Amino acid sequence: MDTPGSGDQGEASQPQPQPQPLDWRFAQVFGERAAGEDVQEVDIISAIEFDKSGDHLATGDKGGRVVLFERTDVRDNATRRELERQDVPVTRHPEFRYKTEFQSHEPEFDYLKSLEIEEKINKIKWCQTSNNALSLLSTNDKTIKYWKVQEKKLKRVSVMNLDTSQSLGSSTAIASTSSSKAPLPNGGCSDKFNCLNTNLSFPPGGYPSLRLPVVTSLEASPVARCRRVYAHAHDYHINSISNNSDGETFISADDLRINLWNLEINSQSFNIVDVKPTNMEDLTEVITCAEFHPIHCNTLAYSSSKGSIRLIDLRQSALCDNHSKIFEEHEAPGSRSFFTEIIASISDIKFSRDGRHILSRDYMTLKLWDLNMDSGPVSTFQVHEHLRPKLCDLYENDSIFDKFECCLSGDGLRVATGSYGNIFRVFGCTPGSIEATTLEASRNPMRRQIANPTRPTRTLTSFTRGVRRGGENQGVDANGNSLDFSTKLLHLAWHPTENSIACAAANSLYMYYA
Repeated sequence: MDTPGSGDQGEASQPQPQPQPLDWRFAQVFGERAAGEDVQEVDIISAIEFDKSGDHLATGDKGGRVVLFERTDVRDNATRRELERQDVPVTRHPEFRYKTEFQSHEPEFDYLKSLEIEEKINKIKWCQTSNNALSLLSTNDKTIKYWKVQEKKLKRVSVMNLDTSQSLGSSTAIASTSSSKAPLPNGGCSDKFNCLNTNLSFPPGGYPSLRLPVVTSLEASPVARCRRVYAHAHDYHINSISNNSDGETFISADDLRINLWNLEINSQSFNIVDVKPTNMEDLTEVITCAEFHPIHCNTLAYSSSKGSIRLIDLRQSALCDNHSKIFEEHEAPGSRSFFTEIIASISDIKFSRDGRHILSRDYMTLKLWDLNMDSGPVSTFQVHEHLRPKLCDLYENDSIFDKFECCLSGDGLRVATGSYGNIFRVFGCTPGSIEATTLEASRNPMRRQIANPTRPTRTLTSFTRGVRRGGENQGVDANGNSLDFSTKLLHLAWHPTENSIACAAANSLYMYYA
C-alpha cells in the first residue's frame, strides 16, 4: 500500500534533464596584440564590467583609463522581426563597438606616508542610468570617482557676418582675405590692440548683403564628467566596491574596513565593518572582497583571507561586528601545510542574479554556496589542482598570490573563471552536470579543448555535500610543465542576460558567445 504522497516523491526524485554543453565561438577582439609586439604596462586591463542591461561594457587599465564599449546589434530590431516572420533562424551575435574613453585616475603621491599611489583601476561598477546618461564608479587604491557619460552636441558658428561668396569684383576678394589676423569663430579678432583691419576696403555701393552668424550643431559625441570624488576614507588599499540595489548607496572595502557611502554625499562615509585588532600583531585575517546582495538592500557579504564568507545584515547594528551567517569549508585532518592559508584566501565573490547563491574563487578552486546552507559549498570545481605539486615554485615567483576573478551566467546554470596560459574554464553548476569546458583567449578558443571529463563523484559528508569536478586529468597541461605563469587571465565578466563572456588577456579584450 502506497503511503500518502509517495507518488509525488517518486516523480520529484526523477533526474532532471541536463542542459547541453555550450558551443563557444569567437565574437570579436579589441586591442589585439600583433606577433612579437611588446605590451606596455599601462595598457594591461585590470577591471571589466557589464552594465545591468548588457548593452554597455567598461574596462579599466593600469594606466588609469576607463574605456567604454556599446552594443550595436540590438538596435537592428526591425530586421530581426522580418527574419522571424520569414521563419529564418536568427543567430544572436553580440557585437560591440568602441564608444569613448577617459582618464579616470592619475598617479599621486601621499606625502604623509611617503607612498606612491598608482593610477591603476582596481574596480568598475555601473550605476543606475538616468536621462540617457551612463553613470559608473571607478576606483584605484585610495580614491573612488563617480563618472557621468552623456552624449553632447558641440556647437560652433558656421557663417560669419561677411559674405564673400557674393563679392563685387576681385578687389573685394583680395580685401576679404588680406587681413593678417584670422577672425575668431565668434567673429571677433585675435588682436586685442588692433582689431580694426586697415587693409579692408569696401567697394563702391558696399556689399550687397550682410548675414547674421549661424550656430550649427555638430554630431553628438560622448563626454565624460567627474561628478564626485570619494577620498580620504581608507588607510589601506581598496580591493572592491559594490552598488546597493536601492540605487542610492554603495560600499567600498579595503583590507580591514568596509565603508558605506551615499552617492550624493562625498564628504562622509560610515564604517560598517572593522576587523582591525587593537594590536596589529594579533591580526590573523583580512578582507579580500565585499559585495551587496542584488535584491535585498540590507544584506551584504564579504570574504576573508582565511577562506570564509560572512553574511551581514545592516539592520542589526550600526557597526556590523557580528555576522548573521558564515560560510566556510573545514579542512581535512592532517592536510594542513605551509600553503594552506595562502591558497584558501578568497580572491573574488559574486552573488547569483537571483541572490540565492554565492560563487567564490580561491587559488585552487571555485565554490558555489547556497545562502540557505552554511555547512559547506553545494559544488566545488577544481581549477588548479594540477598545480598542487608546484606550489613551492608558485610561491617563489609570487604567482600563488594572483587574484583570479569569477562570474556566473544570468540564468545561474554555469560559472566561469580564469587561469594561466590565457585560458578560462566554464563549468555547469546544475546538480549532476559534468560540463567542464576549457577555452583560450584567442581567435580560436577551442584549440586547447580536451576530452570530456569523467562523471564527477558526489561527496556525502555533512560538511561538503557537494559535487567535485574538473580534477587533475581535466586541466590543460595537467603536469604544469608547459604553463606560462606570466600569461594569466585574471578578469572576466558574463553578460547578464545571454551566454556571452568578455575576458581580458593582457591589453586585449576578447568576447565569446554560445
